[in-house]
Amino acid sequence: MRLIDYLDTGASRGPDRPCLTMAGKDYSYEEVQTLSYRIGRKLADSGIAAGDKVAILSANDPVAFTCVFGLSRAGAVWCPINPRNEAGENRYILENFDCRFLIFHSAFADMVEKMLPDLPKLVQAVCLDADLPFARSLAMWLDSVEDSPFFRAPLDDVAMIPGTGGTTGKPKGVMLTDTNLEIMSALTLMGYPFEGRPRYLALAPLTHAAGVLCFPVLALGGQIVIMPHPDIGEFVRLIEAHRITHTFLPPTLIYMLLDSPYLEKADLSSLQCFWYGAAPISVARLKEALTRIGPMAQFFGQTEAPMMITMMAPVEHYHDDGSIAEERLRSAGRAGPLVRLGIMDGEGRLLPAGERGEVVLRSSLVMKGYYNNPGATEEAFAHGWHHTGDIGYLDGDNFLYIVDRARDMIITGGFNVYSVEVEQALAQHDDVLDCAVVGLPDDKWGERIVAVVQPKEGRSIDAPALIAFVKTQIGSIKAPKQLEVWPDLPRSRVGKVLKAEIRVKLTQ
Repeated sequence: MRLIDYLDTGASRGPDRPCLTMAGKDYSYEEVQTLSYRIGRKLADSGIAAGDKVAILSANDPVAFTCVFGLSRAGAVWCPINPRNEAGENRYILENFDCRFLIFHSAFADMVEKMLPDLPKLVQAVCLDADLPFARSLAMWLDSVEDSPFFRAPLDDVAMIPGTGGTTGKPKGVMLTDTNLEIMSALTLMGYPFEGRPRYLALAPLTHAAGVLCFPVLALGGQIVIMPHPDIGEFVRLIEAHRITHTFLPPTLIYMLLDSPYLEKADLSSLQCFWYGAAPISVARLKEALTRIGPMAQFFGQTEAPMMITMMAPVEHYHDDGSIAEERLRSAGRAGPLVRLGIMDGEGRLLPAGERGEVVLRSSLVMKGYYNNPGATEEAFAHGWHHTGDIGYLDGDNFLYIVDRARDMIITGGFNVYSVEVEQALAQHDDVLDCAVVGLPDDKWGERIVAVVQPKEGRSIDAPALIAFVKTQIGSIKAPKQLEVWPDLPRSRVGKVLKAEIRVKLTQ
């Protein structure tokens, strides 16, 4: 399966049915197919060879997403660029991933114009929605191009090269193959409920998790309703208006939904599967979501092994008697049937259930490697397994529990303390919206546990009382020795808390 095959399979189930929808406008499968034919043919006519890298820089937009299928028809490789990136990171990606063509939205025109002189490998830039002095509009670029079916064989099996999250250092290019995305789609369709023709609401960026979740939906002939910007009120309205069956939000936006006045009267009865992932979720807020939203479903993955390393379907959040399976809510689910999961020590030995080590896996889900970075690729594939960089353990039922990133473990007073455990305890408090825990050098403890807390709107934090609360949850050794209250936490463009920035700010 290539990227175009998901679209074409969906079209075979009904070319007149809605494929992409935004702002009340439907694009049928036939319309999306036809536009992708024209884009693919024009890329080939413009000198883009099979295997060339084509970048797309846009907020969520149906035409921008259609361009993904157009470049696939030309045998090109998709380089998705997060619209929240700063200019320096975008310039780095375009140059170091060897991008030869850029398709962008006019909202980024100023940024693109400033970057172009520093991008000698880029042969052309096209603007999705405007004719600019330095870039033709997509409509002008496609003028008089035939709309008959077009296909060109790819150079190899690399389908896309996303950048790593960028929480530390420069992003690495992750070479994801057609097989990687096919395995991800297969796991999605095997592991979660899909009854009838799905209707998927995409609020999170289509350049990341929200985008690749579209592929299995398209294969079933489903409809993708696209939101250009986060808006919780509109999110709820669209679920009701389109009878949405599937959607995805990261934990931060789920917290906003739970705190929103729109949720109380919302009709969410159409939902079959509300995915959460991309960052740890508060167990307390997850219990609330299960009660107030309904069919929550988790996945755990990373750019290098997209989305479905482990999965927890809605039904697995409950016991057979219908009660919430609270003991599982801290877990990341179980490995899918096409993934072999292990816990490994520093010597490359696999550890038994209950012992903590690095989460490793073997699967056709795993990337081909890092683009032009054999050293990082070799390190990631040490001992014949893909290394996630996450510390965790498996219980007796093979549920995976992530306890921290390897670099975030805190050694305080001779004890190993995992920041996620402290964060979960803090998040149990009613006044806490979000939090982050780091370790800082300390003469007495070696490292002291420092918590930074973001209060819920209209709430205040009593630091000594909150520390005392954590002690009742996990004991005094793991409780913060220092607690700061900030109005917001620094985050990456995909919403992950930037602990490196927190450490820098705390030590200034």
